[in-house]
Amino acid sequence: MYLRFFIAALATTFNLAAASPASDSLVKVSADLRLIKTSETDPGTWVTEEDKISKYRAKKINFIDITDIKDPETLKRLSNNSGDAFRVAAITYPTTISYQSEANALIAKTNTNGPKSWLTTLTNYYNRYYRSSYGTQSSTWLLNQVKSVAASNPAIAVSQFTHSYSQPSIIARIPGASSSLVVVGAHFDSTGGSSTARGPGADDNGSGVVTILEALRVFADSKYAPKNTLEFHFYSGEEGGLLGSADVWASYKSARKNVLAFVNQDMTGYSPSGKISVYNDYADAGLTAYVRRIVSAYIGSSTSDTCGYGCSDHASAYSNGFPAAYACDEPDATSDPYIHSPRDVST
Repeated sequence: MYLRFFIAALATTFNLAAASPASDSLVKVSADLRLIKTSETDPGTWVTEEDKISKYRAKKINFIDITDIKDPETLKRLSNNSGDAFRVAAITYPTTISYQSEANALIAKTNTNGPKSWLTTLTNYYNRYYRSSYGTQSSTWLLNQVKSVAASNPAIAVSQFTHSYSQPSIIARIPGASSSLVVVGAHFDSTGGSSTARGPGADDNGSGVVTILEALRVFADSKYAPKNTLEFHFYSGEEGGLLGSADVWASYKSARKNVLAFVNQDMTGYSPSGKISVYNDYADAGLTAYVRRIVSAYIGSSTSDTCGYGCSDHASAYSNGFPAAYACDEPDATSDPYIHSPRDVST
């Protein structure tokens, strides 16, 4: 179901013509502390790396690590959710779905053989915590797998995006006739509830990773030449407060890249409803409506929900002024109960 959606979303979209700075009253007492926010009105709290996971993430308290965010507009948007006030560029999305024959031809080439094998490898790591040796190893494995998948089309460029920690993000780029970007992304780090816990991360977010990796394989094998440039982002450090995606999207804002759309995929593996859930908050309204139209055309009806402040990587793109949307496997109330625990395994 999710592969159909992502192939369709890419095939139909690639042809498209601040938290305020920390208060002076917040005193950092140790160089090892990180400043996190849990809402627009939260001035921020200095916490340890371990506290981020065990006292926030494991207890389902969303947060954004703003320690290294310096851009004033981004910081302001993270404090007031000011909608379109800092949008890099306004985008008008189609009201109808086109290129369905092309999309259906690509969808027909998908299969689950690769995704099942890749998910097994990802979940076999003890965890993919972004500050652990396992996190670094999983990034190296994924880089090599993305390169292998992309190798059938020499035009595709695969690169690492390094961070202040030892788990690089990965970007695969399919050049188009235009340098304007259509981006899909998924984070590949995981947590089991603490920095040292077993964290297989099958649904969160091995499932999202293998979904977009299979989409990349299909596009690569088809040697598809899009109008707009396509990028597949594999983010590190999401569980630590959207760290990887924050760095990537800050660099895109600084470089003034023209991004037409970003669709985030965080969890595709657990869906009692059997429907794709399209979330409404911290997302571009026009792009979200367009994503719903794509789901309707290729899958059927969708569910909707809100996921709150800093719930996943679309918030990084959105806070930097880029149009972002978030598609997930289930509304929050009926979502996978085993994420962020050793029980998030594939069956």
